[in-house]
Amino acid sequence: MIIFGPVPSRRLGQSVGINNIPPKVCTYSCVYCQIGRTNRMQIRRSEFYKPKEIIQQTKEKMTELNKKNEHIDYITFVPDGEPTLDINLGVEINLLKQFGVKIAVITNASLLWMDEVRKDLMNADWVSLKIDAINNDIWRRVDRPQGSLSISKIMQGTIDFANEFKGTLVTETMLVDRINDNKECLYEIAKHILSLKPIKSYLLVPTRPPAEAVVRKPSKESIRDGYDIIQKVSGVEVECITGDEENSFYFADDVINDLLSITSVHPVREDIIEKLLKDRELDRSVIDNLIEKDLIKTYLYEGKKFYRRNI
Repeated sequence: MIIFGPVPSRRLGQSVGINNIPPKVCTYSCVYCQIGRTNRMQIRRSEFYKPKEIIQQTKEKMTELNKKNEHIDYITFVPDGEPTLDINLGVEINLLKQFGVKIAVITNASLLWMDEVRKDLMNADWVSLKIDAINNDIWRRVDRPQGSLSISKIMQGTIDFANEFKGTLVTETMLVDRINDNKECLYEIAKHILSLKPIKSYLLVPTRPPAEAVVRKPSKESIRDGYDIIQKVSGVEVECITGDEENSFYFADDVINDLLSITSVHPVREDIIEKLLKDRELDRSVIDNLIEKDLIKTYLYEGKKFYRRNI
């Protein structure tokens, strides 16, 4: 399924997700990625799905949600890889406007040095740019980019985009213990955020099973330093996202497809899945059968069990 949700977004409220990139096609292989390691790294933009297929599935989803009086805040491009690799992204954003819901794109910003990528994003209502590091060595350690990418070109691309974009611009920075949470790195990030002038800067920490087992949350002191430094230097409002999502996922009539769609891009805690099944008067056999068929895998992270689709 290309369309999934709605899922609770800690930044966007109730969001219908668009998975416009197959697993796991990306420009990065971030150490903290909740979907796992990238097995198909590229920077060449391609067509992965036909725009009419995405629009048709969105229409079906929106019709279903309207019948149930489900409120949707955003339609969000948040796929199994980097959404701007989709060569039809601009066309899809424009076609999705027909549903009268704001369009969001969460991008790692790695292709913003391309004129056509910046152009494609211009008609989105809300765009989030990843800024995990400015220093080349730290950037390569935390985001593990495709080899030909240049951090200086990417950062200039973010500035060029910020200067033209008329929608809501935010940044997000994932802090990883002992990699990009030192004060020097934080000051560099803050200075770049100052040049972008976003409406808000989000500071995140890993809360779901990461690609690499060695990834840990930074200390409370490092998070506090990040908050203080970015806010003081950039003058931008900073919001820390360090907790878990609310228990407000949505299952349609096809529970199995929804489970597979949501967990392919969004690992979900065991207690949330159990509550959803209970609300639909279903037992654990639903998830147990998917695990037995090796369609879903279990992961432990910080003492909590998560379910993630085996992609």
